[in-house]
Amino acid sequence: MFVALAPATPPTGRMPTWFIPHGGGPCFFMDWNPPGVWDQMEQYLRTAASTLPQRPKAIVMVSAHWLAPALSVTSGAQPALIYDYYGFPPHTYSLQYPARGEPALAHRIVDLLGQAHLPAQTDAQRGFDHGMFIPLMLLFPQADIPVVQLSLGQSLDPELHLQVGAALAPLRDEGVLIIGSGMSFHNLRIWGDPQYESASVQFDHWLTNALQADVPSRRQALLDWEQAPFARLCHPPHGEEHLLPLMVAVGAAGQDLGRRVYSDRVMNRALSAFSFG
Repeated sequence: MFVALAPATPPTGRMPTWFIPHGGGPCFFMDWNPPGVWDQMEQYLRTAASTLPQRPKAIVMVSAHWLAPALSVTSGAQPALIYDYYGFPPHTYSLQYPARGEPALAHRIVDLLGQAHLPAQTDAQRGFDHGMFIPLMLLFPQADIPVVQLSLGQSLDPELHLQVGAALAPLRDEGVLIIGSGMSFHNLRIWGDPQYESASVQFDHWLTNALQADVPSRRQALLDWEQAPFARLCHPPHGEEHLLPLMVAVGAAGQDLGRRVYSDRVMNRALSAFSFG
């Protein structure tokens, strides 16, 4: 059962919030052509846990691959994996990540969201999609930390997702790590085309500056993210689900400043990860 740590947890033990890239499908667990494309991202994910102030008591992950009409939280005790990628080698459909769920934490999340006037529900049948289990296989390979997954809202509203994060902020003082799992660039139609590399770099530069700014400026920039250079090239209309997990991480960050903790070029695309707190 999930039991919150004492509210007196020292500030130095407060968990940060993260926005991480989850790569392309099961990319870290297969041969890729050309080789080495995902190596730096894999190395970042394998070492990120070493930066935490303590071992997480539980993990709340918001994946780009679950949009729901109502905010929903996995509440099964042992959620199955959802292999929601296509055309990859057969062995990638037998990857395992047997982390247990945490029903009590799921219900606490619904309560916190309700207190913020954000209706939410538990979902005991939903499993863990690849935006969740693939990076977790690198971050916490022992699968010995309970995990729940929180959906995005189908409205794709930045303000909503910032509010969701803010509602969940108290969990950080209870030993819970909040992770947004997506990609800072996600337009598969132009992925790898070198003529768009500059556009991805300019958007990434804007995003980094926005997230490392003071808190009021950061919030306003994210609300107006569509005005950023090449924003809709990097995240096409109705396709920003890979950016929205960032909004939850930022909302949960509260007054904590952000910093870029990973930066890379993957197939001519600038990609970054950020930590808050």
